[in-house]
Amino acid sequence: MLETIRYGIIGCGMMGQEHLRNLALIEGAEVTAIFEPDAGMRARAAELAPKAAFMPSVEALLALADLDALLIASPNYLHVPQILQIAATRPLPLLVEKPVFTDAADFGVLGALDYPAPIWVAMEYRYMPPVAALIEQAQTVTGGIKVLTIREHRFPFLEKVGDWNRFNAKTGGTLVEKCCHFFDLMRVILQDNPVRIMASGGQDVNHRDETYDGQPSDIWDNAYVIVDFARGARAMLELCMFAEGARYQEEITATGPEARIECLVPGPGRFWPAHLGQAPVPQLIVSPRNPKGPRLIEVPVDPTLLEAGDHNGSTFYQHDRFAKVVRGRGRVEVGLQDGLWAVQMGLAAQQSARTGQAVTLDGAGRITAPV
Repeated sequence: MLETIRYGIIGCGMMGQEHLRNLALIEGAEVTAIFEPDAGMRARAAELAPKAAFMPSVEALLALADLDALLIASPNYLHVPQILQIAATRPLPLLVEKPVFTDAADFGVLGALDYPAPIWVAMEYRYMPPVAALIEQAQTVTGGIKVLTIREHRFPFLEKVGDWNRFNAKTGGTLVEKCCHFFDLMRVILQDNPVRIMASGGQDVNHRDETYDGQPSDIWDNAYVIVDFARGARAMLELCMFAEGARYQEEITATGPEARIECLVPGPGRFWPAHLGQAPVPQLIVSPRNPKGPRLIEVPVDPTLLEAGDHNGSTFYQHDRFAKVVRGRGRVEVGLQDGLWAVQMGLAAQQSARTGQAVTLDGAGRITAPV
């Protein structure tokens, strides 16, 4: 049974560096090797993981003997070829960032993948303390959820290496890149799978005057998505990426015949203006129908974990659970099938918004109509 876990990291841009900061907090975790082709990102990663060897390629990293687990945090469009390369070469326990794929053609490729070790898809939002509290209580408190709303009002896409996140072709589109987290949350909170998706979205404010290598940015910055689930519940996503003035970034509300439960989650502390004082504390609010009277519970996050990343401590909790899996003491909580479902929901929403038609999915997550 492993006490020390030696990690190989593929990609150490902004999110990869958050993983490095959180791995530094995991007992027994060691970053042995990193592949990062960008010189600036390599320099920052070297500061965070000074003992790691920097490898010239994925092949060279996989050839190292002293590895126990792998992490993919490269740009979205690289995830599938890197997963397939690892599967064919060195199928170690793998944590792969979301979205697990971006091209509809790869749904079947990954669905048929024979991978002999655990794969965990990084859906950090499940592990934000206020969201985790809502997930745990929602079905019981509400008497069975009938309607679920997720709102994210946030800042625009940040600058990434090579500006890859400015294009639908490389990200899978905003409703995949940014929102697969929320589609994953819908499935987890409702404990059900979607059957129909309707959406409207577009690019109305952000990046409209940006051009890269002669190509204008086409990434969307706002959307509404309505999802019907197999057992009758309905969910809605509201996304706005030019709303960083909001006090809370995510608001999740689940309502049933007995009560409503909601959580309010602030955005990254590094973006909170100093002149406004302390950043907001996450909240969980339970509002029963009878007797009326909302109950508010603050759900503070460990300041050390807040400093380690932009996701309210969730990256640490995810790594803690993944490490248990690698050591043989835990189970995969966010598997490849979860990652596939989340992306398929995002692709269906993108398709619905483009065509103006509802999109249906079958019980395996395949988009069945319209063709």
